[in-house]
Amino acid sequence: MGLTKSFSLTTLVLTASAVSWNATPFNPASVPLAVRSPYLSAWLPQGAGTALNGAWPQFWTGSTLGWAGYIRVDSATYTFLGDPVVAGAESAVQKSLEFTSTQSIFVMTAGPVDINVNFLSPVEPTDILKQSIPFSYLALSAVSNDGGSHTVSVYTDISAEWVSGDDSLTVNWTTTTGNILTHQVMLENQELYTEYSNHIQQGAAYYSTPNSSSVTYQTGQDAIVRAQFINNGVLANTGDTNFRAVSDNWPVFAFAHDLGTVSTTATVPVLYTVGHVRDPAIQYIVANDVYQPRSIYFWSAYTSVADLIYDFIGNYSTALGRAQAFDQKVQSDASTISSRYAGVVALSVRQAFGALELTLSKNGDGSWNTDNILMFLKEISSDGNVNTVDVIMPAWPIILYTNPTLGKYLLLGLLEYQATGQYPNAWAAHDLGSSYPNATGHNAGNDEAMPLEVPVLSECGNMLIMALSYTQRSNDISLITQYTDLLHQWTGYLVAEALIPANQISTDDFAGALANQTNLAIKGVIGIQAMSVISGILGDTVNQQNYSSIVQSYVPQILDYATSSDGLHLTLNYGNESSWGLSYNLYADKLLGTNVFPESVYDKQTAWYATVVNTYGVPLDTRHTYTKSDWESWTAAIMTNATTRDMFIDCVYKYAADGESNQPLGDWYETLDGAVYGFRARPVVGGHLALAKACFMNGGMTTGHILSRKTFLEPSSTEISAL
Repeated sequence: MGLTKSFSLTTLVLTASAVSWNATPFNPASVPLAVRSPYLSAWLPQGAGTALNGAWPQFWTGSTLGWAGYIRVDSATYTFLGDPVVAGAESAVQKSLEFTSTQSIFVMTAGPVDINVNFLSPVEPTDILKQSIPFSYLALSAVSNDGGSHTVSVYTDISAEWVSGDDSLTVNWTTTTGNILTHQVMLENQELYTEYSNHIQQGAAYYSTPNSSSVTYQTGQDAIVRAQFINNGVLANTGDTNFRAVSDNWPVFAFAHDLGTVSTTATVPVLYTVGHVRDPAIQYIVANDVYQPRSIYFWSAYTSVADLIYDFIGNYSTALGRAQAFDQKVQSDASTISSRYAGVVALSVRQAFGALELTLSKNGDGSWNTDNILMFLKEISSDGNVNTVDVIMPAWPIILYTNPTLGKYLLLGLLEYQATGQYPNAWAAHDLGSSYPNATGHNAGNDEAMPLEVPVLSECGNMLIMALSYTQRSNDISLITQYTDLLHQWTGYLVAEALIPANQISTDDFAGALANQTNLAIKGVIGIQAMSVISGILGDTVNQQNYSSIVQSYVPQILDYATSSDGLHLTLNYGNESSWGLSYNLYADKLLGTNVFPESVYDKQTAWYATVVNTYGVPLDTRHTYTKSDWESWTAAIMTNATTRDMFIDCVYKYAADGESNQPLGDWYETLDGAVYGFRARPVVGGHLALAKACFMNGGMTTGHILSRKTFLEPSSTEISAL
């Protein structure tokens, strides 16, 4: 495994892929373009150096989402977005790429004019109405780069690929005019709550722009519509009414804007919005095996999609201002660790929030029940489950950092379902449904194949840890008050099973089942202690003391079973002397401030990991050489010196910037060469925010820990020069 005795920056040279443009903070494998929900998820497969006009945008799965852009400068036309092949256009040259937590900004040179292309996917965690809106912005502005004046017009279109995973299916479309121009495209035959290749087969895509005398539109075959703009600089204001399959002469839905004369002052941005709306959005199991239809929360404020689009476009300037403020806060907070950490965090934010949907139900009279808010998470790219507990848990830091109340909305669906008594098992459910967007429960108790394929101990610990951390961060005791019986039930399971974990999988089910896993025992006892704290909050001193005494009994036994004979590290599983793994579950002890494990354990693990790092990180455990970026981030947060903490961060950064992949950031990868395993675009990258002080009780770690300092360590001059 190429073990080393020590780690320094000289042993890990951080080299991002070589590209011909300026990339800030680095050049990622895939650039988020329009990422707001599991079904509005458009990315540029950038790889080792593909420009914005060098490939088609893709859905997170890798399927094409037709999104084309041209700029006409004087009499010459240049492609700036997508990879359309139509005679008469040449390619603009990408000059720069910058991404933040909410924006991806490209500057493209089209002869004597530069075009600024800004993709903004707002992240509005403290405003659930705005956060629920499944729309994204594209803003274009142009400026002369040669000091002269030029006649400029711009064009963009989307294809029908945005509404289905099956290109053979028939779509229809409409174009509405007025103050806002909107193309709407949808499948002719809708299938409620049904996916095909992870695309929802329900609802409609909307492409809109403000109307004016300088705007033209057209729908029709891709080559014909694009050639109209290339040859004339305007569109025909006509609609194709020959509804057909997505791939039958590829219908596209286009707008063109005449910018007039462009000089050395940048033009006012031309604005487009793209979105995908379906209703109802989720079916959720309630008492008596009844399925409740739920709608995206924004419907509580709008009676039509047209009204929503009108407001969304009108609010662009303020939305951009809020996004810039959010970006700056994330950048500032993460930079107190290092600039590399800030880059990884920025890439992770839209991806994490892009798996979430905020919903509400209706009252009996048909009015919206705004008190009944549930948030649903799609387990993107792995199982496609609904509200998978062992996906929510690794993503939990971004929820705590941005708005703990969102965590309540995530947990409520799981708690409410299990409180109905329909889930038959004694342990916490793995998820709310096997196939998003169907949160239809598991009344047969078969959430995953039995018996080894359910991380039962892990899920019980996860639910208890998240319930307490939400309570601590929000000062809201409603969850722990209402669902006390469930929490006690799961704690009882941990009391029986945590000390000597049975042969079962952990959160990392792909690694396989294993008996006596140290990391599971760690999570189990922290979960028990979490219930002790919960009991104390609720004034139940008997259970508070009982659970605490059990933990005090278990911890020394676990450390005795799990410490290697040389005392240098914890083992992966009891008695396996040569084994070890990332003890990321210790993070919960620091997160909650429960102090179950002595500081010597953290010191021991910190020293050990510095000796077993590979080129791209520390392996998840000794069974394999792969790792997980979320768990590396969790582990980094519990290191007791900055050198080892930064070792983990630098490894994740190197992997994210290595140019070896062209898919949305995968959390599971090989530490020897940075190769990606099967996952992509998963929300667990929210775990990359594990080092944020805002996640922790009282805003920091316990005394003596590296993260307990008033501010995080600033990067050293050596680190800065290595960037």
